[in-house]
This record gives sequence, structure tokens and C-alpha cells, in this order.
Amino acid sequence: MKFYEKLANDIDALIGSGVLLPGERIPSVRHTSQQHKLSITTVLRAYALLESRGAIESRPQSGYFVRKRATALVSREIQPSNPQPVSVEVDVSQLVLATLRSIGTNEAVPLGSPYPDPSLFPWQRVNQYTNSIARRHHSWSLIDDLPPGNEELIRQIARRHLENGLSVDPHEIIVTVGATEAINLCLQAVAKPGDTIAVESPTFYAMLHAIERMGMRAIEVATDPNEGISIEALEKIIGEQRIAACMVMPNFQNPLGFQMSDQRKAALVDLLARHEIPAIENGVYNELYFGESHPTSLKSYDKKGLVLHCASFSKSLSSAYRIGWTLAGRYRDRVEKLKFLNTLTTSSISQMAITEYLKNDGFDHHLRRVRKAYAQQANIMAATVKRFFPDGTRISRPKGGYVLWVELPEAVDSMKLYHRALESGITIAPGRMFSVSNAYKHCIRLNYSYPWTTEIDQALILLAKLIGEFL
Repeated sequence: MKFYEKLANDIDALIGSGVLLPGERIPSVRHTSQQHKLSITTVLRAYALLESRGAIESRPQSGYFVRKRATALVSREIQPSNPQPVSVEVDVSQLVLATLRSIGTNEAVPLGSPYPDPSLFPWQRVNQYTNSIARRHHSWSLIDDLPPGNEELIRQIARRHLENGLSVDPHEIIVTVGATEAINLCLQAVAKPGDTIAVESPTFYAMLHAIERMGMRAIEVATDPNEGISIEALEKIIGEQRIAACMVMPNFQNPLGFQMSDQRKAALVDLLARHEIPAIENGVYNELYFGESHPTSLKSYDKKGLVLHCASFSKSLSSAYRIGWTLAGRYRDRVEKLKFLNTLTTSSISQMAITEYLKNDGFDHHLRRVRKAYAQQANIMAATVKRFFPDGTRISRPKGGYVLWVELPEAVDSMKLYHRALESGITIAPGRMFSVSNAYKHCIRLNYSYPWTTEIDQALILLAKLIGEFL
């Protein structure tokens, strides 16, 4: 942290704690310079940063004063969703594609990015393994790449699950090209075109992509922002129409960030098991928890082989290598066949490089560093949104992962805001990407995985001003 940023944060803390009151004059630039042994320029930069945050204001010939703020900012948490239980066709791919393309536009601030900050990943170490393996293995047979995948990698994945409290049969594991392929293969294995798939509301758009790609239909189920999918609402839907499968993210769901309780996970698995409905579980964020221990998965409560657990290293180790896997339960052989028919193989070099890192380097040490960074940055972003966004704004309370869901006043159109923000060099993820309805047109998703900088701070303040223009 730079000197001027530390000074600004120290003064900000005094304002937040009530030591410096609204309307009260703060020490002059010269006095602060002398007392803190900082240059005049450093103090001026600190005061300018505080002005940009809306914490203080300058008055000609008088100095700097604590700015008076609105008394009511974010007063409520996000409420549970209550979508209409209607099976509909899915068509979100064009919107998602256009949004993803905009992420790299003109070096925009990536608040809308679905990807974690790569600077926290040990990509140099993984690249070293890749280069070393490529030099040693001048040629190998296609047979080496065939499903289910690299034998040693599968052993390491099974061992990782065991360390996290889940004993799995290595034979059940099938290596895929990231979690996206795992989800697509699993969905294809359990349902057919025209079938209806139950999803959370809002839900991660990769789930909707898979449903759209297969020519299936989606039905959104009421979802609590803290407890996850409503088991009661899902049971009612199952009693009224045929559901071919249920796709969920029980841990650190994208975009809401919740973690289902163990009791609700067990109840969900039990409900689906009673009706012989398979559950496709997306567990890509399971390693990115903020609590003391690794969360359980739906797979932990699966006694009938109906849970198809999907995961990858893309969100926790390296997004460049696209190595994922699935524990496909009773559908294991069908998924393996579909893997062979769809993409044939997964890169051998990538599998071996990830394997070497898991065997020889400190994966847990790396994860602890990432979790700590994400937890701190989640708190900073939440505090900044509460401070600058308009009254009536609601935010999620993520228990892990790296995304924050923001519900804005209903007058705000997130698609229009998306375009206005992009013109200003900021990307956001509009709420319409996460639903087959228009229920979240006033919502946005923000990414807090990137280290907090003045640029991000100012981008959020500018975003708040753009939101204000809609009100």
C-alpha cells in the first residue's frame, strides 16, 4: 500500500468510527504533513482520494471538511427469489458472448469478468512443469489421452477429495476439458432434447448454456440468497410436472455466493433420490471457502449414485489449462462414452503438469493465500457498495468464491447500465445473463478477485454515479 493510500484509509477509519464528525474540519495539509512526516504532495493525494470516495470535501479558503452523507444506504439484504414455475426455452448465449467479449475492451476495469485474477495463480510454476514435460516427451500415443484420463491425475483428484472429507472411488472419476465440458456431458447423459431441467434462480449462466445447447427447457426454482434452492418449491414443482434433472451449485453459488447448510444438502439429495431425479452438482468454487473448513458436497449424501459432481482446477489453480473432472455416479460409463464421442481426449501435457504441481508444490498453501485475499476483497467491495450506491440497493453475503450480487433499485435497467459503464471503461455482468426471465433486469454481478486499487475504487464510485442517473 502506498503512503497516500494508507493515510487516506487511516483518516477514513477515523470518520467511520465517529472521531471525525460530518461537517467537522480535518487537519490542514501542512499540519498533516508535519505530524505524519509526509510530503505535501503525498498528503494532497490522500485528500484527493478521500474526496473521490465522498468522505471529505474542500471549501475554498477554508480547508477540508468531513462530508455529510445520506443516513440510509444499503438497508436490506437480498430477498429470496420467487420465479414462476414455468418450463421455458433457453436463449442466453448471445448476450453472454457479447458480454464476455467486452471484458478486454480498451483495458476496461474487469468488474464483470467471470474469471478469477490470474496474478494469484502459480502459473509460472505450472508452466515450468509443462515445458519440462514437453521436452521429455517428444511423442506419445493418442491412447495415452483417452478417457477416463491420466491415471496419476485421477489418483491425485481422489486423494484431494479424501483430504476434504469425501471418500471416492477413483474408477468413478473422468477427466474433462474444464468443468464446462463435465456439466455438458453429465446433462447429456441424464436427459434428452425437450426435457425440463430445474435450476436455481438466479443461476450461473454456464448451466443455462448447457441446457440451451442440448435443446432442453429450464424451470427456475425459488432460491434463498443465504440458504440456496428452496426444497419446498422444488418438491411442489416435481409433483406437478416431469423434471429430468436438477442443476445446482450448493457451495458459493455464482452469482449469489451462498453455502447451503449440511441439513439442506442432505434434504435436497433425499428429495431427488425419492423421485429418481439425478442432480448435476457444480463444485468449481468448493476450494474457495472463507470459513474454517472445506464444505460438504451433495455427493457426500448420495447413496444411489444420482449425484453427478463436476469440478475443475480453473478457479483454484490455473484457468489456462482447462482441466476438470466429474464423479458421475451410476452414469459413469455413459459419461465416459460421451466424452469419447464429443471431444475424444483431454490434453496429456496439461494433465501431467497439473499432476506434478499437486504432487510437489504447496497447493494448500496457495489456496490459503487466495482465500484470505478473496475474503478481504469481498469485505472491501461490500463496504464500498454500501457507502456509495443509492438507497434501496441490496447486496449478497458471499461465503466463498469471488463474486458479489447487487440488486439495484427497480428503476435501474442493468443492460443500459452495462452499456453506459462500458463507455466509461468499466465492465459489469447484467442480471439478465443469470435467468431465462426478466426478473433480474435491475441486478448486476461484480468480481472482487482483483487486488483492491485506486482504479477499482474509483470505478465503483463512477458506477454509483451512473446508477444515480437512472433514479
